[in-house]
Amino acid sequence: MKYALVTGGSRGIGRAICLQLAAMQYPILINYRSNHEAAIDTRLQIESKGGKAELLSFDAADPHSADDAIGHWQDTHEGDSIAILVNNAGIRMDSMMVFMQNEQWHKVVDTTLNGFFYVTRRLLKDMLTSRWGRIINIASLSGLKGLPGQTNYSAAKAALIGASKALALEVAARKVTVNVIAPGFIETDMTRDLDEKQLKQMIPAGRFGQPEEVAALAGFLASNEAAYITGEVISVNGGLYT
Repeated sequence: MKYALVTGGSRGIGRAICLQLAAMQYPILINYRSNHEAAIDTRLQIESKGGKAELLSFDAADPHSADDAIGHWQDTHEGDSIAILVNNAGIRMDSMMVFMQNEQWHKVVDTTLNGFFYVTRRLLKDMLTSRWGRIINIASLSGLKGLPGQTNYSAAKAALIGASKALALEVAARKVTVNVIAPGFIETDMTRDLDEKQLKQMIPAGRFGQPEEVAALAGFLASNEAAYITGEVISVNGGLYT
């Protein structure tokens, strides 16, 4: 069976992508770091609609944690493979750079950028061997535009975009695609502390987006119909361009 692994899949955009891919008949691996209850709820939502899902707990920012969890899953699922990977795990620790602490920089970069590296590297060989794979990386408007108070987040997301473009060139001949989705302001826990009333005045669509609108694009990029699309960065931002 071809599984889809979504890092940070227990809430927000990650949860919506899990539900979208499950609706496309893929069995889902819901990765989470600490929120076990949210992960279980995501699994139950998938199963209530007839889908199949498993929980896969590890910290994407920790190479040993990621290797151990994925390796154990592979050992217990002989004949199955993870053919779709959505690197969605990420955190915000906003601060003006003059006040930013080392921990705020490293934790944000470790989760988004290093997490992409650790998890993708672990799964890439099987995709190349089977000559089919989909890697979808969730970046951000912040990685394209840069936002004040987010030098750490913007750096991590911009680097993710650059790495995705390079990787796309490395693996295209083996029918593995690598694409990036760059959401703008989406209604999730991560944006709950933002001033939506003020920010939506900047957005031509006049509103924040919904996680399901990002998930719909992820579903398309994971499909066979998207086989000739790779190395792209696609914004989902209601017209809020850089």
